[in-house]
Amino acid sequence: MPKTTFKKTDSTDADFQKLVALLDEYLTTINGENDAFFSQFNTIDALHHVLIAYHDGVAVGCGAFKPFSENTVEIKRMFVLPEFREQGIARQLLKNLEYWAEESNFDFCILETSKNMEDAVKLYQKAGYSTIQNYGQYKDIESSVCMKKYISEM
Repeated sequence: MPKTTFKKTDSTDADFQKLVALLDEYLTTINGENDAFFSQFNTIDALHHVLIAYHDGVAVGCGAFKPFSENTVEIKRMFVLPEFREQGIARQLLKNLEYWAEESNFDFCILETSKNMEDAVKLYQKAGYSTIQNYGQYKDIESSVCMKKYISEM
């Protein structure tokens, strides 16, 4: 049975960059006329905590986090290739990112996703994330949903 493995890296990783290009194509269809607004917050040049999921040696998913405040990280760039969805890979990516953030002495994870991405919202809810007030640049964006989870002592 094929096994999913994970690699810790950063945003210079070629596999991550390929996956993010596909993610950006997908998000363009979701974001529509607001795509340029969201794109400015999805740069990957400064991501030092990137996780890539491999299935039989092929990069099939990714996720990352970046410090948001002294005790909080923001989950970014979560993506799994469509043909590998509903296999638990996104959940494993998220869990591993949370562990990594906790090991790095952070207490909370926050994130933003689109209300239109119902599968993503459900993933985060099942993982223990609660909806919070939209933060930062997402404050007045009606299509955004922001979420938070306490991760210390997981």
